[in-house]
Amino acid sequence: MTSPALAPPALALDDSTVARLPEAVRTPTYDRRSLAPAVVHFGVGGFHRAHQAVYLDDLAELGDTGWGLTGVGLRSPQMGEVLAAQDGLFVVVERTVEEDLARVIGVMGRYLFGPEDPEAVLATLADERTRLVTLTITGTSYLIDPSTGEFEADEEITSDLEGTGQPSTTFGYLVEALDRRRAAGLPPFTVLSCDNMPNNGAAARTAVVSFARLRDQQLGDWIDEHVSFPSSMVDRITPNTSPEERDAIVADIGVADRWPVVTEPFRQWIVEDAFCNGRPPLEQVGAQLVADVAPYEQMKTRLLNGGHTALGFLGYLAGFRTTDEVIADPVYRDYLATMMAEEIVPGLADVPGIDLAAYQQTLIDRLANPRMGDQLARLCRRGSTKIPNYVLPSVRAAMEDHRSYTLLALAVAGWVRFLRGYDYAGDELPVVGPRMHLMEVARDAGTDPGPLLSEREVFGELGEHADFLAAVRTHLEALERQGPREVIAECLADLRSDRR
Repeated sequence: MTSPALAPPALALDDSTVARLPEAVRTPTYDRRSLAPAVVHFGVGGFHRAHQAVYLDDLAELGDTGWGLTGVGLRSPQMGEVLAAQDGLFVVVERTVEEDLARVIGVMGRYLFGPEDPEAVLATLADERTRLVTLTITGTSYLIDPSTGEFEADEEITSDLEGTGQPSTTFGYLVEALDRRRAAGLPPFTVLSCDNMPNNGAAARTAVVSFARLRDQQLGDWIDEHVSFPSSMVDRITPNTSPEERDAIVADIGVADRWPVVTEPFRQWIVEDAFCNGRPPLEQVGAQLVADVAPYEQMKTRLLNGGHTALGFLGYLAGFRTTDEVIADPVYRDYLATMMAEEIVPGLADVPGIDLAAYQQTLIDRLANPRMGDQLARLCRRGSTKIPNYVLPSVRAAMEDHRSYTLLALAVAGWVRFLRGYDYAGDELPVVGPRMHLMEVARDAGTDPGPLLSEREVFGELGEHADFLAAVRTHLEALERQGPREVIAECLADLRSDRR
């Protein structure tokens, strides 16, 4: 084995070197010059490069080069600088329990940075060859009021509406390009949201159509009638690549990618089969094309995201810092498995084609991967959004069915305790997210969850439910007396005793 000191220097990644990369690195076998630029993606970050781009690259590997990708960025020029130097190539490292599997993705033919050349972005979107636009722009970028479901224009949107055809926002670009296509007699492209938010297709439709109607009522009506906005559900753990991680990858695989992506082996893409200008045959590369994404979305948000949320708060309070650490503890592993099987799954709608028992085991296995440990601090962010979106729906379902929700209520109590902002030793906790005023509410109330549960923007009518309030109070008082691990163990023991 060659010692690190004698190892050859890593090869820079670009078209001129891709054929000479180490044999252990999988490289494109198709002719990149044959890629048809049919897909435009807004928001090229790590997740997109480890998810949608990989599916499209798989299609090209099968010989279907009709769905080449153009990336678009609107915020930071850094991604464009990296991809330009690498001719659009980048490395995805799939991190299994045993090894790293490195692969070069070649499906991105171009990357455009909107602020530098907005006309190039618009020309690409208006090009007849563009048939699909995908989005990972984060849920808050859709500007949908969660209480009303309506689009609320911010300053950037207002600036675009008052501008002269050179937009700065995603929706400004989409509407201007669709207007150009309408004027030219061209069919529209499909807009496919890949953001992790409920009913993302409807959110995308609301945002685009609302923006268009603020600009031109007839244009908005045309878009609403002719453009498809399918929903999708995406899943693949893709942590940010730190500079240290990048350097380690470069040294390990011998390829000098300036921004590689690290991800897990698992990936899932459920797509509503509703396109207006043809679609890539994603079912050939592992995606599921379905009539209704809602059951799959419900499954993922309640099991994966709900489980993440529960483990995040209760695990961090106990001193754990990564998902693999917390799931390695048999008490926490038992807590997650029992909560999923007994309190969440019974409230799920039928999920066609999914073995829910196998899915639950897969979630546990994913969390247990010690080489993909996600930071619990990240899972603890935005608790006031995650609790109502990921945990409380399962509580409501259990109430409706007159089932136990003890472990779910414990997850809520864990968040309430975490919100105080200090742990059992008095050290600061990483409370991050909207509604930061709730920290003061939690601190002032102590072991009484009533004031916090009365916050209707988070709990709605649940805060008035006496049994739910009593359950959370019982757990919160227990968390005051002893650590989370002990409280979880007692809850599990009580549940098993009740079954006897």
